[in-house]
Amino acid sequence: MKPPSEKEDEVIMNTAERMKMLERPKLPADVALDTDTYNEVDDQFALSYLLRLAPALNVRALFAAPFYNSNSSGPADGMEKSYGEICHILRLAGREDLLPVAYRGSERYLPDEKTPVRSPAAERLAALGMEYSPERPLYVVAIGAITNVASALLMNPEIRNRIVVVWLGGHALDWPDTREFNMCQDIAAARIVFGCGVPLVQLPCMGVVSGFAVSEADLQKWLYGKNDLCTYLVRHTCDAMRREEGKPWSRIIWDVTAVAWLLGPGFVADRLIPAPIPEYDCQYGFGPDRPPIKYAFWINRDALFRDLVEKLTK
Repeated sequence: MKPPSEKEDEVIMNTAERMKMLERPKLPADVALDTDTYNEVDDQFALSYLLRLAPALNVRALFAAPFYNSNSSGPADGMEKSYGEICHILRLAGREDLLPVAYRGSERYLPDEKTPVRSPAAERLAALGMEYSPERPLYVVAIGAITNVASALLMNPEIRNRIVVVWLGGHALDWPDTREFNMCQDIAAARIVFGCGVPLVQLPCMGVVSGFAVSEADLQKWLYGKNDLCTYLVRHTCDAMRREEGKPWSRIIWDVTAVAWLLGPGFVADRLIPAPIPEYDCQYGFGPDRPPIKYAFWINRDALFRDLVEKLTK
């Protein structure tokens, strides 16, 4: 990644300001959610949970992120399907008022660490971030490939001291590798976010938030039939797990934890660490003078699941 220019360097906050921004938000807080919603089942739970947390969390924007796996024909198709799923969840939740703030995101991943991928989502975040300040930042919760966020940061570096990025991506530091779906799709974007100086909260997947899982019995007992949104979430999850028919199973819905971090330490425990470096060989690198980030290391599964049930069924 290129070193910041003299003008860009002026907007990089000092350590004290950064540490202040890395504290949990004082509620109410404004949130933008960046999500590959059609990728699997956990994004739908995270988006639904966020919608039920108003007025403590005020949704300012919803961004569709690209993804490529068996549920899409490529990153652009994944993004378009995710945009459609965002709109579907909004209608099920009775939040059609938020349809105007749902934006299509990047159709491809970053070609390198200098070139943004322009999209309605990236352009909106680059502009929206300017409405905030270090004293009252915008919280950008990202639960997919972080292309949209990295692009916005490249397009407008000044938002670095006006937003806090809460990203579910990578694996735990002591995991054998970083071959995690969100990170591996766009390592260039991850390197930008970890290295540009934006306040960052990382929720690692395997080894940390992988502890937030549910079973079919959990879903059927606590959510099924409570309302249209809950029934959809249960059916969608059970359909995704139908290959396990006749066997006991649990399903990770870890994206919920990124939203939960905003609510306080009762759900997600964290600590300060120097920002690791996502390397192209799917390992973490480490270096001197890396900016501090918040690193989640434990999830209170039962407390968070109880709160999720309470919010989704009310």
